[in-house]
Amino acid sequence: MSRLLVRDLDPEVVKALKQQAARHGRSAEAEHREILKQALLGTKKKSFAQILVDMPNVGEDSDFKRLDDSDSVDVFD
Repeated sequence: MSRLLVRDLDPEVVKALKQQAARHGRSAEAEHREILKQALLGTKKKSFAQILVDMPNVGEDSDFKRLDDSDSVDVFD
């Protein structure tokens, strides 16, 4: 593994890093690694199937029925 030294950070940045690390239950160094990893490599994209599985059940099929043009209401009359 490579090492990276970051110099001349503002004290408020270091404080925020330590606070965020504490919230996530890890060291500031581990938090720094995770921030860099997410910023540079991003997160793994979900498959379309996984997105569908993760969708919440928000109603009945009839709630999402598509209206035909004859069923639509003209709001500009």
